[in-house]
Amino acid sequence: MSHFVVIGAGQAGSSLVAQLRKQGFEGQITLIGSEAALPYQRPPLSKAYLLGEMELDRLYLRPESFYADNNITVKLGQEVTAIDAAAKTVTLADEVLHYDQLALTTGSSPRRLPAAIGGDLGGVYVLRDLADVDAMAPVVKEGARTLIVGGGYIGLEAAAVCAKRGLSVTLVEMADRILQRVAAEETSDYFRTLHSGHGVDLREGVGLERLEGTDGHVTRAVLGDGSSIDVDFVIVGVGITPATALAEAAGLELDNGIKVDEQGRTSDPAIWAAGDCASFPYRDARIRLESVPNAIDQAEVAARNMLGAGEAYVAKPWFWSDQYDVKLQIAGLNTGYDNVVSRVGSGGSTSFWYYAGDQLTAVDAMNDPRAYMVAKRLIEAGRTADKAIVADPDADLKPLLRA
Repeated sequence: MSHFVVIGAGQAGSSLVAQLRKQGFEGQITLIGSEAALPYQRPPLSKAYLLGEMELDRLYLRPESFYADNNITVKLGQEVTAIDAAAKTVTLADEVLHYDQLALTTGSSPRRLPAAIGGDLGGVYVLRDLADVDAMAPVVKEGARTLIVGGGYIGLEAAAVCAKRGLSVTLVEMADRILQRVAAEETSDYFRTLHSGHGVDLREGVGLERLEGTDGHVTRAVLGDGSSIDVDFVIVGVGITPATALAEAAGLELDNGIKVDEQGRTSDPAIWAAGDCASFPYRDARIRLESVPNAIDQAEVAARNMLGAGEAYVAKPWFWSDQYDVKLQIAGLNTGYDNVVSRVGSGGSTSFWYYAGDQLTAVDAMNDPRAYMVAKRLIEAGRTADKAIVADPDADLKPLLRA
């Protein structure tokens, strides 16, 4: 009987094993996760879960009974120490598993502050997994003082949660503006105004010089401009890196992640990869997408291809972020844009449409699901949108889909 092993029990891993059974695979499946918890949703961790608005059992992607009912062996709290691609084995602390096909859904790891600048002090947190948020939850209380390092979406979401809980929040971003790497100035301006309106002290173009502490716990932050602030804890949101150590040690090709072909196969024909850890062909480039939709879709395609489907993965990039009462929805990739069209509607709805010349490439839609839906469909079809219609808040966008 064939044995398929999946390393990484997150969104991609859970989706992959479920898809194998859905496609009728009757062989042995083993899902291995380094965390003690069943596969769970990560996006709510830094929002609803940290706010106390979501219980742990609602985080789980599937109940424990799903894995038992589908004859999927789940090994939790276990680290894979090695992959022997020639022997087709994976080594855990106390056993060696043989596989016929292997899938790597190892995800990504948060970047941390160096110990040399105080990153190893107590009270310095990252926001990546359940243990991180559970460790942080007791200190996220009204009146506490927090410094958030990094003005990307993770940092801004953390700032929103802390501000809503009544904390004193300072956010520093080394770049000239928040969201500089991922969004246009218009989107940065929108979220700067939003956070400032909720009392967040945003400091752009200012880096962190060092953290100082007392008895091993952070108490003070010295910033690059010479100023300092007293803090009770620090949240670090300076990005993530793909978890590729196992793949690299196994001799697999890397390229900004584990390099896979359009079907999800790595440089070893018996090993596949999907999710945050995998880079794949996209149009005329190679990209790696850090998103839940990509983790699900890519993993499901990989599962079907492990069974011989020969299906190409066609990514449809979309993302979201929740901050205060604003729902941001993003469709497409804004790389290579050279102009942005703004659409400001009634009731606070706002969207920014990215163009490369006259070609629509992406949209950022804030509380504007209609604009998001129309733009997403156009982008996925490779079509564009008349800029004059987009810019007119009174114009109906739906006819753009029929043009």
